[in-house]
Amino acid sequence: MVDAPQPDAAATARFRAVMLPHLDAAYGFARWLTRDPVQAQDVAQEAMLRALKYFHAFRGEEARPWLLRIVRNTWTDLRTQKGANDQPLDVVEDRAAEGPDPEASALAHDRRRQVAAALAALPAESREILVLREIEDLSYKHIASVLDLPVGTVMSRLARAREKLAVELRGRLGRSVHGLPDV
Repeated sequence: MVDAPQPDAAATARFRAVMLPHLDAAYGFARWLTRDPVQAQDVAQEAMLRALKYFHAFRGEEARPWLLRIVRNTWTDLRTQKGANDQPLDVVEDRAAEGPDPEASALAHDRRRQVAAALAALPAESREILVLREIEDLSYKHIASVLDLPVGTVMSRLARAREKLAVELRGRLGRSVHGLPDV
């Protein structure tokens, strides 16, 4: 097996310019995959190291999907090494809406918390495709690239994942959820 060439100063500078803007996306995706903020840092860091090591193979395609695929592969490799460990999400990141109305801020905060908890409760396959589409705002084509799936499969999995999320939200809220299809 041949090792990748070590990046020179120019490649490292290009890597910084092209990939570092997507570090938050890498961590965010790793956070949803691992469901653990510390493990997510490890996955994102390892993914960035792999991306740097193999940056010579980057051919100018879109950087974020390329990096997120490395994040997913890193997470998969680490899970395989350590054994599948799908711990429940204990800590849900929540960011309260800022605004002059404390009641509206509290309600928005609670809605985000409920959606994040429902998303965290989904199976990994559903969670990752929803995160890529709805949080990372990737196109179907880019999701297909990250997950190494045909676009049609992405579309059908996304539809099923949205249905599962709607069911999960209805169960958590105990009432009809406005804007979600009846499933």
